Amino acid sequence: MNIALNPEGSDLSPYLPDEHGLFFIYHFTAEGARTEDPAVTHWTWRSYQLSDMRARHEIAAEPALPPPVRDAFLSAGHGCHIDLEGDWLYGDLPDLRHDYSAEARGLGHFRFAFNDTMLIGGRKQPLRSVDNVRKAIDNGSRKFRSPAELIEAVMGQSLDGMTTELAGLSDTLDGIEDRIVCDAWHNERQALVDARRQLVVIHRQMATLTSLFRHLDHSHRNDLPDAINDMAARLSHRAHTLHHDGEQLQARARLLQDELMAKLTTQSNQLLYMLSVMTAVLLPMTIISGLFGMNVGGLPLVDTPAGFWVASAISLVVAAVVYLFVRRLGRGM
Repeated sequence: MNIALNPEGSDLSPYLPDEHGLFFIYHFTAEGARTEDPAVTHWTWRSYQLSDMRARHEIAAEPALPPPVRDAFLSAGHGCHIDLEGDWLYGDLPDLRHDYSAEARGLGHFRFAFNDTMLIGGRKQPLRSVDNVRKAIDNGSRKFRSPAELIEAVMGQSLDGMTTELAGLSDTLDGIEDRIVCDAWHNERQALVDARRQLVVIHRQMATLTSLFRHLDHSHRNDLPDAINDMAARLSHRAHTLHHDGEQLQARARLLQDELMAKLTTQSNQLLYMLSVMTAVLLPMTIISGLFGMNVGGLPLVDTPAGFWVASAISLVVAAVVYLFVRRLGRGM
């Protein structure tokens, strides 16, 4: 079944599932080429829209799927995992979703289950890596001799997308660091918070992937074919590398945030110091003006024609003395 283009051009996805909740079904020969001839089909890839109830009914009624695989496929929540049940390898892995524009739009999940002759995939949102692999199949630039090769290609595309995201975040941190060093940091707080939030999400997913592939290697290494073990080892190495890169960027973002907070603290201290100086300078003048403003007898300079100017001079002298004292005290600290 070929993919049907959405005639309305929806910004959610340019594809619509059919009456079975199926996006497409591809048949492959033993050499990995796509074919429409069932007689030479070696294995099949089916892709479902998991938020479509028709697709869920189709998967629930699939007799080839073991019950644990079926239950994992149809579970309501998203928990990343990779497991083996009989000759079926199945899992739920993170992937970059998008709206078919130039950039990815956050993280989604890709569910899959495959054996030697069948691959069943599903997702609730459009996924960039799945769409890239599908396009490569359509234009004939890629051949997949087994479901394992296709899953590796999908995960490779996902990791490539994560790499691009980390590279973009690294450039963002470079710009923030340059502006902090040049003391043009006053508008960088929100940009740094956004970058750290994205890093946390990506780093968490990379840590999950690294743990999952390690679990697969430790728990099922002797049960899996050598080709799948090699695939898991390659993906594990890439995920571990990205995990390490994410850790470095997170550490760098924390250092930049610490430096930014130190500059904010210094600025706040300067403002508080200026406020303290102004308060100390104005306090004697306030006291003197308050005393001379009291409506009682016996106040000095009341009958002196130049009394106002004398009192003003006294206030200014006291204010200057207090200002010099505070400045000297500030330098000493």
